[in-house]
Amino acid sequence: MAEILMKAAAFVAIIFMGYLLRKKGFFKEEDFHVLSKIVLKITLPAAIVANFSGVDLQASLLILSVLGLGGGLMLITSAYLAAGKNREEKAFFMLNTSGYNIGNFTMPFAQSFLGPAGVITTSLFDTGNSFICLGGAFSAAKMVKEGEGKISLIPIIKTLVRSIPFDAYITMTALSLLHISLPAAVITFSEVVSGANAFIAMLMMGVGFKISGDTSQKGKIVKILAVRYGV
Repeated sequence: MAEILMKAAAFVAIIFMGYLLRKKGFFKEEDFHVLSKIVLKITLPAAIVANFSGVDLQASLLILSVLGLGGGLMLITSAYLAAGKNREEKAFFMLNTSGYNIGNFTMPFAQSFLGPAGVITTSLFDTGNSFICLGGAFSAAKMVKEGEGKISLIPIIKTLVRSIPFDAYITMTALSLLHISLPAAVITFSEVVSGANAFIAMLMMGVGFKISGDTSQKGKIVKILAVRYGV
């Protein structure tokens, strides 16, 4: 337990360090986007590849992808019902209540505390969650705001295909189910790069941490958080 608490404290310390470095001018606000690109396009995909490699994936675990999608749909529906009658407010609630930040936040913890098994199960959950985060919630909110009667799947699919972590999820899941292994050089390279994922992800959150808004928004924020954590 002491080791787990120390590691968790180290993560919090890295976030705090990123925040202090930005306040001191070491990082600029726009550096958050650079760090985000490094995580989402380099270190996170590498972590997925490294942890999936050599694992005999059971087909029954694919139910986690269904849970990821179902959880997002449940949050969108709850947000729609909890908001007022105003279309813009409903759309605002739907966008800010749904989805789980798996890649930037959950994955570093799963990678550090739970090892390959944690990364694989989290990745499978995020495969379903990606349909919500990478276009599903936005499309549903737009439909509600504009009063349209349908959700367009084509933009969602295009966004998913362009997402490197999602492509890594799908590719590595398929290879694991087919019992196909990547070359040793690819796995070794991925393991080295993935070692930086947790650190850069935590540092990125510290650099990007910023509180904004006015007092009139506090009521909506409290209501959104109540719906999200209540569900």
